[in-house]
Amino acid sequence: MVLRAFRYRFYPTSAQENLLRRTLGCVRLVYNKALAARTQAWYERQERIGYPQTSSMLTAWKTEEELQFLNEVSSVPLQQGLRHLQKAFSNFFSHLTKYPRFKKKRNGGSAEFTRSAFRWKDGQLWLAKCSEPLNVRWSRQLPKGVEPSTVTVSFDPSGRWHVSLLVEDATVKPLPQAEKSIGVDVGINSLVVTSDGEKITNPRHFNKHYKRLRRAQKALSRKMKGSRNREKARRKVAKIHAKITDSRTDYLHKRCDPAPSHGARERAPRELSTRLVRENQTIVVEDLSVKNMVKNPKLARHISDCAWSEFVNQLDYKCQWYGRTLVKVDKWFPSSKRCGHCGHIVESLPLSVREWTCPECGTVHDRDLNAAKNLLAAGHAVSVCGADIRRSLRSSRSLHPRERRPKGHPSGGQLRKTRKGPKQKPKS
Repeated sequence: MVLRAFRYRFYPTSAQENLLRRTLGCVRLVYNKALAARTQAWYERQERIGYPQTSSMLTAWKTEEELQFLNEVSSVPLQQGLRHLQKAFSNFFSHLTKYPRFKKKRNGGSAEFTRSAFRWKDGQLWLAKCSEPLNVRWSRQLPKGVEPSTVTVSFDPSGRWHVSLLVEDATVKPLPQAEKSIGVDVGINSLVVTSDGEKITNPRHFNKHYKRLRRAQKALSRKMKGSRNREKARRKVAKIHAKITDSRTDYLHKRCDPAPSHGARERAPRELSTRLVRENQTIVVEDLSVKNMVKNPKLARHISDCAWSEFVNQLDYKCQWYGRTLVKVDKWFPSSKRCGHCGHIVESLPLSVREWTCPECGTVHDRDLNAAKNLLAAGHAVSVCGADIRRSLRSSRSLHPRERRPKGHPSGGQLRKTRKGPKQKPKS
């Protein structure tokens, strides 16, 4: 039995929207005040404040005359916001994330309701202090006999309301053992290239909406700040961004094969990430540092449009659901420059070179297909015998010094390791 979230869009009434907007505003205010208090306490008195202290502060804030409106909304989302702040600080001290940031109104917002703050009956959902159930568009059915343990209401910049129901799904069970393993190499020209020769086309969702987005952003820049026309223009821009994001996520879950001939209809959608998990027992991917890769101004837009991190994230949790193994090979492993036939590593291989010939054995390689095969071999070495391929490569005579791990980089296994970085100084 796994925890699974089902996200739906809903359309609140005017009274419900008024209450939910005030709830989101109060959650944002409490979160920012608690973050400011914790930051100030550390820089002025070198004192660490945790969740119990911020919870007591919230009780005191509710008694202040200028903050009486905090009592008009449910107290559960406010407490949950403080818990989320505590988790953000825990991740920061564990060197997993940067210092927590202040929430902004323009980013929308969310509010989390636990079992004491909502009611679920006969497939309808009532939130705290709401007299009517939410008008939810049930785009897919919930598993039979389940009740949500947590309800999260979110409002995005494009003006859409969504509700996420967290349930324990007993229908998700491990799949039977599969004999097949596969290496997956991600790219820009081909979004996914597998070790068995399959290539998935990159749809380039951003390019499809680029002209419309550019016109909308130029119109937004001409509007006076604070005017209603600027708010309308901002929402148009946000809707286009939401369309691009939804298209990317949907394509990674399921893709449509191109039409077989001109004028023919598209075929039925085929799964991408789900199909890879169902057909393969072990999936090997490269642990890319997308955050550093997008610093290249010439490729930043194309890399961001591919959504590689979202694709690997989908593979990760689906492998956990269905009993599969996901191996992440170190990003410094030369998968593209290494000959999959003899093991020779070339000194340089520009991105413009899509096919290359090994100078040692004369084998002609497709750049992406060769990388996928090398990733599969590296993943087998890690998962089966626990070998540290990186160390063996460093001791190899054929390895060029440029291909070695940068000086000062921590050593470890091929599986992903959390890299410790400098703490981010909070904004004053």
